[in-house]
Amino acid sequence: MADRRPGKPVPRVDEESKGFWEACRRHELRIQRCRSCSQLRFYPRAICPQCMSSDVEWVLCSGRGEVYTFTATHQNHSPGFRESLPYVLAYVELEEGVQMLTNIVDCPADDVKIGMPVEVTFEDIGDDIAIPRFRPRAS
Repeated sequence: MADRRPGKPVPRVDEESKGFWEACRRHELRIQRCRSCSQLRFYPRAICPQCMSSDVEWVLCSGRGEVYTFTATHQNHSPGFRESLPYVLAYVELEEGVQMLTNIVDCPADDVKIGMPVEVTFEDIGDDIAIPRFRPRAS
């Protein structure tokens, strides 16, 4: 499958984020949980910021949350982005309590609201990468 995002950067997969991206490729949203203190976290890190343990597991999320805050971009002259205007960049607070930086899709930018219930969807951009996005969900 060819890259469906010409001109846009592709996420860099490293040892810390590998489990996240492998799950996304399967259209599963997973976040890290520290096995020592049970702290959930996103973005992926090798060391727990709560207790400094490196004992980590990947847990499946519900894929549901709410828009915590957002910005709608109406101007961007960068190749790959100007074709997507307007687009919404948002922090979504997952039901599990962590926040994720993402895009809101399948919704006019002017209709996005703080507190809006959303659910995960995935954008397949190649053979190895699927990017989690969020779309409105029925209350």
